[in-house]
Amino acid sequence: MAEKETYEFQAEINQLMSLIINTFYSNKEIFLREIISNASDALDKIRYQSLTDKNILEIEPKLEIKIQADKNTKTLSIIDTGVGMTKTELINNLGTIAKSGTKSFMEALQAGADVSMIGQFGVGFYSAYLVADKVIVETKNFNDTHYVWESSAGGSFTIDKTSDPTLTRGTKLILYLKEDQLEYLEERRLKDLVKKHSEFIQYPINLWVEKEIEKEIEISNEEEGEQTKSDNNEDKKEGEADEKKKKQKRSKKLLTNGNF
Repeated sequence: MAEKETYEFQAEINQLMSLIINTFYSNKEIFLREIISNASDALDKIRYQSLTDKNILEIEPKLEIKIQADKNTKTLSIIDTGVGMTKTELINNLGTIAKSGTKSFMEALQAGADVSMIGQFGVGFYSAYLVADKVIVETKNFNDTHYVWESSAGGSFTIDKTSDPTLTRGTKLILYLKEDQLEYLEERRLKDLVKKHSEFIQYPINLWVEKEIEKEIEISNEEEGEQTKSDNNEDKKEGEADEKKKKQKRSKKLLTNGNF
């Protein structure tokens, strides 16, 4: 595998990211709206392409958005099965070519505009840094291989191929949340936000969250024997038995935007 390639952010984009990261904004939740909107646009593009090229959907026929919260890694992932990006598009779209609205949005912010306007200027992706210290973008376009974009801001980003692709087609954003933004890993918070910001999204949005459940398990004869031998205190024995019958397990719960 080739080594990672490092690129410098275009000057205006670097200024924008610095402004987003270092200025206090109370309306940080808009990041999810912007990412969902971008995912929907990517799904629109692949759907339009499929009208003239039916084969383009063969590898992944589903057109959907998935959101996964992982409290262990403190990451929030948003995955779409849209058009994905080629290496060139990844480099140009996420860092080296400033969109026409970049400067205008910075001027609007400095003039007192709300950060929620970011999408109107075509730079909604960078709102991810309202809540994340680091962002990783995995992407797979029909006409190119898998690539990984990564940046913790700081003026640069890297591009690399991945030897362990998890996408058949589309884009996956992995947000490493700041310590004071972990509320966006909570099921209720995510459900409320998705419901709020998916009103005009025509594709299904699946929310995966971790749930802790208690499950009864069988106690072996050997364990029962050992328990009986140490029967010096009946109350203590019963308490230990109850604990042994319960086991914490992790499971995933699938929700769709229609159930919010």
